Amino acid sequence: MGKKSMAAMTAALVAGSLLTGVTDAGAQPGGREDGKASPSHGSPRALGVDLDTVTIPELQVRMEKGSLTSSQLTRAYLRRIKDVDPTIHAVLRTSPTALRQAAASDIRHRRGTARGPLDGIPVLLKDNVDTRDMPTTAGSLALAGSPPRTDAALVTRLRKAGAVILGKTNLSEWANFRGAKPTSGWSAVGGQTHNPYVLDRNPCGSSAGSGAALAASLAQVAIGTETDGSIVCPAGMNGVVGHKPSLGLVSQSGVVPISAEQDTAGPMARNVIDTALTLSVLSERKQERTRGAAAGGLARAADQGSTSLRGKRIGLWRLPSLGPDVDAVMTRTAKKLRTAGAVVVEVTPPYQARLAELEFPALLSEFHRDIDAYLGTRQGPRDLAALIEFNRTHPEEQSCFAGQELFEQALAAPPTTDPEYRAMRAELKDLSRRSIDETMASHRLDAIAAPTNPPAWTTDCARGDNDVIPSSTPAAVAGYPSLSVPAGSVGELPVGLLLMAGDHQDGDLLSLGAGVEDRLRAWRAPRYLPTLGSGAPR
Repeated sequence: MGKKSMAAMTAALVAGSLLTGVTDAGAQPGGREDGKASPSHGSPRALGVDLDTVTIPELQVRMEKGSLTSSQLTRAYLRRIKDVDPTIHAVLRTSPTALRQAAASDIRHRRGTARGPLDGIPVLLKDNVDTRDMPTTAGSLALAGSPPRTDAALVTRLRKAGAVILGKTNLSEWANFRGAKPTSGWSAVGGQTHNPYVLDRNPCGSSAGSGAALAASLAQVAIGTETDGSIVCPAGMNGVVGHKPSLGLVSQSGVVPISAEQDTAGPMARNVIDTALTLSVLSERKQERTRGAAAGGLARAADQGSTSLRGKRIGLWRLPSLGPDVDAVMTRTAKKLRTAGAVVVEVTPPYQARLAELEFPALLSEFHRDIDAYLGTRQGPRDLAALIEFNRTHPEEQSCFAGQELFEQALAAPPTTDPEYRAMRAELKDLSRRSIDETMASHRLDAIAAPTNPPAWTTDCARGDNDVIPSSTPAAVAGYPSLSVPAGSVGELPVGLLLMAGDHQDGDLLSLGAGVEDRLRAWRAPRYLPTLGSGAPR
């Protein structure tokens, strides 16, 4: 993106009403109703900006004027991590070179040679994304030795864009693909990440640390990864924005895998603008088209403000199985979208039972193939069989849950050359795409919407996760984009609205999501409550 186009886009975004982050009257930044910061968690206000609500375009305007430097911004986030992260355990480590990266960005800004919208912006990476200068563990002690030899491709793109790699976030160990009853947000390396809204509640996974860190304003943006739900569920449950890109749009080279057929990294942020700008840097394939669609679409949405939803057709997949409280959030959401001029019709995408039946067996075969290939690039266990043995002989890996049933099932699964496996994956791809394409075509939709998540359940290693969340599956299996934006809350606990659309419609989806975000204005700061009352759902 050229400097002139970036400046023009920034001006359009700053001028428009799309610059979100307006807090509810009773939810002031920092977590206290009187508007003062909670003493134990520091203040999100620094350098004359509110870290909770400031956007990348606003930061870049200040950097261009010289009233803010990347070094100041990076120090502010490092202080937030020091003050707040001991409460939520979202950040595994900070980069020893973060301030040097920021200083280099300051020089570029002074010289007028800034590289684009992410130059000088602090970014946290999920710890399954390879970094040559920091360990990359996937949460496992098996990979806790030497760092990878090279950066992941997406990290190379971030560095070239001038982003400040601030550090690495905790995650569900092996991206929640180890035990049959895992606990999201737990890893042997990082322990348990807590939901900043209510600390005994789960942050969802597997991008748990990325979602929790953003909710606590520990970075401007973060990178998550998803096979099915692992970006959007933590976004929804932590009250932030998460975008799962179309498959192949972001390179998976150097990312610890589950399945090449579904895996993708993607951006997470506190608002849609920052999410879209980060995607414009991460995009690998068809990058110019995607950059133009995402940035241009958001600029148009900014110009149109709250009227940008007028005439948009949205199919609401209610998913009453998530409970009456979540359904009530969806009812209020639909009413607000209709008030903004959108047409909301109720839909039920077909083939969901068959997708649920086929997805897991296919992932087992793909995981065995892909994790063996990745482990071959690292020091430590060289294949899945050796990894299973490592876990058996290291008690620390069993401190929350002992099981590694998924590893063992993957080891015994048919190879990906097996005709039955190939037929299964082909059927999955066909039915998942048809579930979205047919629903959108029959109702002439711009997007399908559904609840992203239930209210966060209590974290319990003995029980494991208490989640059944089907909304992410169609887009995840199809390789289509999905986007979670804050929709509201059940008491203290955030609920997201998941938007999904057709293949490589990422820019249009982000534009629509910006309009939805502007109309709903559902974000509020976390209060770091220790627990909820006895009548709250568990």
